[in-house]
Amino acid sequence: MRQKNIGNEVFLSGWINKKRDHGNLLFIDLRDNYGVTQCIIDKDNSNFKKLEKIQLETVIKVNGKVVNRTSDTINKDIETGDIEVVIEDYIILGTCKELPMPIFSDQEYAEEIRLKYRFLDLRRKKIHENIILRSKVISFIRNEMSKLGFLEFQTPILTSSSPEGARDFLVPSRLNPGKFYALPQAPQQFKQLIMVAGFDKYFQIAPCFRDEDARADRSPGEFYQLDLEMSFVEQEDVFKVVEKLLVNTFKEFSNKKLMFEKFPKISYSNSLLKYGTDKPDLRNPLIINDITEIFSREDVTFEIFKKLVKSGSKVRCIVTKNTKNKPRSFFDNIDKWAKEQGASGLAYFTIEEDEKILAKGPVGKFFSDKALREIMQKTDAKVGDSIFLACSKQKELERITSLARDKIAKDLNLIDENIFSFCWIVDYPMFEKDEQTNKIEFSHNPFSMPQGDIKSINFKDPLNILAYQYDIVCNGIELSSGAIRNHIPELMYKLFSIAGYDKKKVDTKFSGMINALSYGAPPHGGIAPGIDRIVMLLANEKNIREVTMFPMNQNAEDLMMNAPSEINEKQLKELNLSLKKK
Repeated sequence: MRQKNIGNEVFLSGWINKKRDHGNLLFIDLRDNYGVTQCIIDKDNSNFKKLEKIQLETVIKVNGKVVNRTSDTINKDIETGDIEVVIEDYIILGTCKELPMPIFSDQEYAEEIRLKYRFLDLRRKKIHENIILRSKVISFIRNEMSKLGFLEFQTPILTSSSPEGARDFLVPSRLNPGKFYALPQAPQQFKQLIMVAGFDKYFQIAPCFRDEDARADRSPGEFYQLDLEMSFVEQEDVFKVVEKLLVNTFKEFSNKKLMFEKFPKISYSNSLLKYGTDKPDLRNPLIINDITEIFSREDVTFEIFKKLVKSGSKVRCIVTKNTKNKPRSFFDNIDKWAKEQGASGLAYFTIEEDEKILAKGPVGKFFSDKALREIMQKTDAKVGDSIFLACSKQKELERITSLARDKIAKDLNLIDENIFSFCWIVDYPMFEKDEQTNKIEFSHNPFSMPQGDIKSINFKDPLNILAYQYDIVCNGIELSSGAIRNHIPELMYKLFSIAGYDKKKVDTKFSGMINALSYGAPPHGGIAPGIDRIVMLLANEKNIREVTMFPMNQNAEDLMMNAPSEINEKQLKELNLSLKKK
């Protein structure tokens, strides 16, 4: 209802969102998918007492006249705030039991209740708007992809198991006893086969299934991604398409600024060095520097670190600008926090100048004027700045310095929450060594193209082979992984052999893919940004469940539908299965 409806007799249906009884007048906020309309009824109306007692969230249909609100009751926060409906009569369309949770407010409530009664939770204003936003974002993306010349195709849900890096969800086959389908972790092989089939631009809003533990930015079980693939492209061609799409999407659905419209490219190794992670938040201005070499100097007498460096540890530091006047408690709290994260702590000092360069703080006395000047040169530190130092083996060092970089930035209020900062992480290693088994494994996507001249790749040194693999990151959240694909069967056999797959195993495990590539495959590549994470960022939510219609809990359980559930003996027998009791 709007001003144009003033004087009209109307019928209005919805849920009773809120009631306010003023004695002579009863105010009812009637809510539907589009918002809230204020309805009023006078005590002289025969329906007054019935509506007085009616339960919130009852579904009713009222009929009455649209009138202007009085000037002192106008509500500028809602679109219908300058009108109201004077109720003449009503009927109940759907009764409501006592509510297990409040609907009219967005206050925090127990997750177990919210998920069990998700259909009620979804009526609440904030999450209702999040789900509508999700729908609009998906429609916008579909339209943009069509404008860019992409065609939407659907790939199979029942497929074969594939080493994508997570556990598969398996589905037993009734018609093929003892065999199982797998739900796709991603449409990886199918979208490559689409390129081999001669379609040069494919996309899909694809459901993906991975038996992974839940995190704030990852749903257990299933999620959706914008899956896309392109033929006859190089890495930069994929980047151009994705950058244009994301810039347009984030401008359409958010008032926040974009730090970059041309996304910076950061190599995987540089990202680990400068940010301690391959998911850097570039809104954070703090940079990590390696100063291991300083500890070989004779005028540095910090013996604990020196001994650790001799045994193979590294030293990295974070410079904080103009923090000389911060109280001792600020620095000590950071050190205490680091110990709570399982590290040995963070050493620190502040740079001062009194004829020569000095370091004030618990470990400052261990550094000479010359050593401090070298640190300042390496880190771009100035007098008045402070330096936090950590020493450990590389993986642990990256972990704690990445966490510390985020922690210090938050404590110093350095992160602008009104910015989206995208970047590409590129030049991933093709392989990595498992620390437990020492086995060489694929580090990312096994179907990726290695970098460099194929004829001159040193396969005997696999840990130094880089791949055309890339991630896109926004505000410290990974939105997607992608790659230029390996479309050459002989090269694929060679790379898989390094990871322990012989030719027979590759032919068996990837029969559809390897067979198709031998029939004239074009160079191709793609990526798959996560829909859930995109909407989470746009909705300014910290948890992916707030933008998912029917999410599971941390234990991958659907409390509303009681899934997973047991099946009966007849179903087991049909599937040629039996359960082994613990």
